[in-house]
Amino acid sequence: MRIDILSPDKTIFEGEADALVLPGKDGSFGILENHAPMIATLAEGKVKVTSKGEDQFFEVNGGVVEVVKNRVIVLSE
Repeated sequence: MRIDILSPDKTIFEGEADALVLPGKDGSFGILENHAPMIATLAEGKVKVTSKGEDQFFEVNGGVVEVVKNRVIVLSE
């Protein structure tokens, strides 16, 4: 699935990934290929992107995530 993690002033990550774990307002949650469409708010914490068996971590200070048709857009604060 395609992942874009954006902050107001730069692109933090863009590329393909197998899995994504996000710090939601009500607890962390994961997104995999073919996830149902959704919009959720994020809390401060780490975003974990897994691609080809390797994990990358990115800090966010809250924001929102949108999932539609194997495309995930994270707008972070």
